[in-house]
Amino acid sequence: MLKVKKGDTVQIMAGKDRGMQAEVLTVMPGRERVVVKGVNIVTKHIKPTAAGKKGERIKMESSIHISNVMVVDPNTKKPSRVGFSIDDKGNKSRIAKKSGKEL
Repeated sequence: MLKVKKGDTVQIMAGKDRGMQAEVLTVMPGRERVVVKGVNIVTKHIKPTAAGKKGERIKMESSIHISNVMVVDPNTKKPSRVGFSIDDKGNKSRIAKKSGKEL
């Protein structure tokens, strides 16, 4: 079970974009990868088609391994590990380990 979800704000902990904080766009649980907005930008080359469209180069975000990101605690704005809490009604929620607040 992954602790990062789409829409979370995460901080990049390793790689060329280390230190950046951005939003998660896509989570790929089977591959343990995430796509983060504005991080790991790659250039994709598209060939021209017979229909008359020109070839072009598109800059897009590529995925990074989930171990290279940490969820940002909404209270402290610093990266924190994620834990789980079960209330008396049996509802499970994610909490930030640093502050103990719900994500």
